[in-house]
Amino acid sequence: MNDTVVQAAGCVLWRRSPVSGDLEICVVHRPKYDDWSHPKGKLKRGEDALAGALREVAEETGYAAEPGGELPTVHYAAGGRPKRVRYWAAEAVSGHFTPNSEVDRILWLSPAAARSRLTQPRDRDLVDALGRPSDRRERQV
Repeated sequence: MNDTVVQAAGCVLWRRSPVSGDLEICVVHRPKYDDWSHPKGKLKRGEDALAGALREVAEETGYAAEPGGELPTVHYAAGGRPKRVRYWAAEAVSGHFTPNSEVDRILWLSPAAARSRLTQPRDRDLVDALGRPSDRRERQV
């Protein structure tokens, strides 16, 4: 068994609702796994984790994002190998979603609805972390 830790990064992508101004969180549906998660992916060799997180957001959601504070790092096993995923809060600043081979749907949901939709409990914990003041950007989320 290969014990090399898979390095990955992602974001809890958020925006203000264009209708109500309320906080909305983006969740992505991955048809390969039939799950709902935050945008994330493996880092390229030598890639900075934050740069990789923003690249993954752009690839999976079509949105450019402004990074905020770092959120808790998540550790779990994937395919029999340990995986480490670093996350940041990130505000969607421009772009639009186009379905692709990795992600066929995205939803912008309230934090409570996002928490309910996310497949993995570890992803739900990141929604909670986004709401804690120490994890917010200096500008109010």
